[in-house]
Amino acid sequence: MSGETQITVVGNLTGDPDLKFIQSGAAVANFVVASTPRRFDKQANEFVDGDTLFMRCSLWRDYAEHVAESLTKGMRVIVTGALVQRSFETNGEKRTVMELQVEEVGPALRYATAKVARVERGARAAQPSQAAPSWQNDAPAQQSQQDPWAGAPAPSEPQF
Repeated sequence: MSGETQITVVGNLTGDPDLKFIQSGAAVANFVVASTPRRFDKQANEFVDGDTLFMRCSLWRDYAEHVAESLTKGMRVIVTGALVQRSFETNGEKRTVMELQVEEVGPALRYATAKVARVERGARAAQPSQAAPSWQNDAPAQQSQQDPWAGAPAPSEPQF
């Protein structure tokens, strides 16, 4: 959307994502990403850590469930979304917090590997799809060439 402050944060999860369901049944996941800048100090000949940014993050519905099932405390992640300010009152005291409304999140692969399993639309669990998606036509060979998720990778391709 126009006018929103978009940011990307790379850091580690401070805890497992907290998955809750609101009264309407919609899922919401909240988590915190800690990002600490590091620079090399030439005079001391060592790396020095800067101040850590603790960014609260939230996302909704199936995406929240996928994140809660896939990510755990300590994982290095890349999160991007809209930075928003939210105000509320607790025990008569007004509070304001900055929060990242997540648009995309995934594991950072600099120091790790990941296996991705596609979820069928509307499915609640992150399980590989067994049935053909509704958008697939009657030409599976042609479709698999166009859709990288349609089948197993060719032997010459690296696994991810």
